[in-house]
Amino acid sequence: MRHDAVRRWISTVVVWLCGFSVLVALVPLAFILFFVVSQGVQALNWAFFTALPAPVGELGGGFSNAIVGTLMLVGIGAVFAVPIGIISGVYIAEFPATKLATMARFAADTLNGVPSIVVGVFVYGIAVMPFRQFSAMAGGLALGIMMIPIVTRTTEELIKLVPAALREGALALGATRGRATLTVVLPAAAPGIITGVVLALARIAGETAPLLFTAFNNRFLSLDPTQPISSLTVQVYTYAISPYEDWHRQAWAGALVLVALVLFCSILARVATRRLERLQTGQ
Repeated sequence: MRHDAVRRWISTVVVWLCGFSVLVALVPLAFILFFVVSQGVQALNWAFFTALPAPVGELGGGFSNAIVGTLMLVGIGAVFAVPIGIISGVYIAEFPATKLATMARFAADTLNGVPSIVVGVFVYGIAVMPFRQFSAMAGGLALGIMMIPIVTRTTEELIKLVPAALREGALALGATRGRATLTVVLPAAAPGIITGVVLALARIAGETAPLLFTAFNNRFLSLDPTQPISSLTVQVYTYAISPYEDWHRQAWAGALVLVALVLFCSILARVATRRLERLQTGQ
């Protein structure tokens, strides 16, 4: 009885410590969200979303060019990185003992730890200097390179979690290994893979350093991927270090929009994940 009481006491203490740790982890997030919302909501209005930046020193203007530019850059990066990341993750998970899989896994882990500014300098050397032109394509390429290792490792881990019985059942019915992977394994891991892709999108949406070397900036609305383009992060950075109070308020509003965009993507991913899980279970 004494030992049971001690175990219950230790279990209670550990549960309380875990709960306290969760609260400690949430406190900085709550403070950041509260500060960004309280500061940024003051400058939010219709013109902020529809107007171009005002000339230097004048009041007003908006972030429409930066919002469109961010969506373009993230889209270009996703088009470049998602197929490569998923295919790489599938190969690593399906053929883990091969030398190529080992090299790919090592490369993904190494690339995941490379500072973003180094990625920016690299893309500047291969996609900006040869063409003597900053561009949205170069910015999207830099973001895509940062996205690839996240998608690759997420896909690999989620495919490993798929029960082996599903794959073996497909093979027993006469399916080839490739067909079993495409029609059975990937659909089973799809909800988690989608979540990983969205997390990767959220990761690259907040990057500033690589875009300074690649997409640069543009105070006008540009839809040409071969031209310099604006982004929320770069424009927030530019406005935040300026000497103008109105620009400071707009920088907070831009940060709020960026946080809201990431939150929206996360919620959308959860909704899509739940629907896919319901389709798979037939509910």
